[in-house]
Amino acid sequence: MSSNAQSASSSTAAAAAPAATQKPWQAKLVLLGEAAVGKSSVVLRFVSDEYTENKEPTIGAAFLTQKCRLDNAIIKFEIWDTAGQERFHSLAPMYYRNAQASAVVYDVTKASSFEKAKSWVKELQRQANPNIVIALVGNKIDLLSESGSGSAADDDDEEEEEEDDATTTGAGGNSNGTPSGGATRAVPKEEAAAYAQEGGLLFFETSAKTGQGVVELFTEIAKKIPIDQIQSQQQRSGNANGNAAGASASAGQGGLRLGQNDARGGAGEGCNC
Repeated sequence: MSSNAQSASSSTAAAAAPAATQKPWQAKLVLLGEAAVGKSSVVLRFVSDEYTENKEPTIGAAFLTQKCRLDNAIIKFEIWDTAGQERFHSLAPMYYRNAQASAVVYDVTKASSFEKAKSWVKELQRQANPNIVIALVGNKIDLLSESGSGSAADDDDEEEEEEDDATTTGAGGNSNGTPSGGATRAVPKEEAAAYAQEGGLLFFETSAKTGQGVVELFTEIAKKIPIDQIQSQQQRSGNANGNAAGASASAGQGGLRLGQNDARGGAGEGCNC
């Protein structure tokens, strides 16, 4: 009885050990979208579970990290939150280059932000990593009024009239350009979902303010990350670092045994993620 109990305990410990020592896989994720659609607020909600009503606009880009635990892996997102102002557009390729994932965000109450999101998707599909995971994200669903199902064209006309008399912060709004009262949906959910499906994108609607859909967004992105490709890249990087270290050690000793040291370096451990 005692022997069986010890055996069961050992098996449980052995099974738990890999989970306890499991190292996260690093994945670069970039957020893109028009200014004031709430990109920074979405990231802040995911990373810190916080929301700031009057958040200052991002200048250039901000960097954050957060881990996402899946059943079979831990993904450590290295998140680049890019500025949405047009003057920073030329910097975007520097951030989405070699990225494993991207969240392209638009404001569900602003049709022009959806068109901008489409242009970002096209740019990613042309210039980014061919295997990049792209999620189309409609943010600010907390602003929608219960009857907010009017046509996008009517909404655009109304928004243009309001914007003539409002600053970027908006009369009675906040620094993200969000009105304080109820708003009408300008981007039909069905239209955005159909566009995402046609382009092979993930699609979510979120509220950074309430947290609705935010965790689900990043969890689904994490599930789509090609871990096998990340693993092979990091192993190649580890082997290269090992070879370089071996060559350096041999050179420091004044010997010419580079081949032997290369072999030992190549058999070393990969990089720690």
